[in-house]
Amino acid sequence: MLHHLPILSPDPIWGLTAEFQADPRPEKIDLIVGVYRDETGQTPTLNVVKEAERQLAATAGSKAYRPLAGNAAFNASMTRLLLGDGASSLERAATIQTVGGTGALRLLGDFIKLAQPEATVWTTDPGYINHRPIFEAAGLHVRDYHWRQQAEGIDVELAFNSLADARPGDVLLIHGCCHNPSGIDPSAEDWAEIAAFCAKRDVVPLIDIAYLGFGLGLDEDAAGLRHLVEALPLVLCAASCSKNMGLYCDRLGAAMIVAPNSGVLANTTRNLENLGRTNYSMPPEHAAAVANIVFSAKDQWAAELAAIRNRVSSLRTTFCDTLESIGAPASFQALRQHKGMFSILPLSPAQMQRLRAEHGIYGSNTGRVNIAGLRAADIPMVADAIVKVAAYH
Repeated sequence: MLHHLPILSPDPIWGLTAEFQADPRPEKIDLIVGVYRDETGQTPTLNVVKEAERQLAATAGSKAYRPLAGNAAFNASMTRLLLGDGASSLERAATIQTVGGTGALRLLGDFIKLAQPEATVWTTDPGYINHRPIFEAAGLHVRDYHWRQQAEGIDVELAFNSLADARPGDVLLIHGCCHNPSGIDPSAEDWAEIAAFCAKRDVVPLIDIAYLGFGLGLDEDAAGLRHLVEALPLVLCAASCSKNMGLYCDRLGAAMIVAPNSGVLANTTRNLENLGRTNYSMPPEHAAAVANIVFSAKDQWAAELAAIRNRVSSLRTTFCDTLESIGAPASFQALRQHKGMFSILPLSPAQMQRLRAEHGIYGSNTGRVNIAGLRAADIPMVADAIVKVAAYH
């Protein structure tokens, strides 16, 4: 059996991470994996999460199996977080807990394959490295559409032109905020145009909102999703608590379907539950229980998240200021407009390889770097190295 397995290369991100870990240079810098790091280079656990875990440890609840949809209170709170307290759309939303945001994407991929097996999933180019493999593994056809910067948002005309072949029932995969890897987010006007395009072409949007709260704020970052939900009869959404609660390895996410009416919710939920049942049975309880306590301390959570968001924004500004001050090409200043953790440096694969080999600064060959992986003290060195490799063509 094992002799028939395909010969695979290492995962592009985790293979690069292994290369970084094997690098003996003490001054090396990891801008690869999408986690927030503080000025010490560590990924901290939020204080509000620590307090929640202390409360859970003190109560020592049962470890008995939970329902297939996961923690009902978590699902309700996530739905309100995504759609807004008191939103009319809450009445037509079906939400179940998943194993991280990636699990939500795969569950929704399986759901699309079940409900609309001939659908094509359209994902951005550039896009999250795991989108295509997830939906292809679900048996779906995947195609790309262009995602490029223009003025304050994306070049929507270019995006729509590259979606010329989209058919009714196809799925348009969009980052809800803090686009990974480009950092280019739609403006309010862009979201309105996206909604109109989906309505005209009868295309279903699937919003991947893994970085809620990392752009402008929890409500602000959900504005695009909420606009689509109010404008369209059917919207799919995959959400994650990895970044905004720092629950990375606890794998907490949610899959949500906002349906045309409440009458189809029961069967929609049962189908989602059945897909989860045949995969992992039910999601883990601990992180959902933590999240419920965090939701009840929303002011503290929002304050801690704001401090993280503001620090990342400050790093981005300082990075661009430093690049500008030492004569980096003007193209690097586009990074100022980006939101969230990621940006794509305007460097070629060869230049990114030189950045690793000669300076110990690790980003992907596509130019993707995690701004949140920088320390303020490292910015002058990183900027200087970038200017040096940019000189090579």
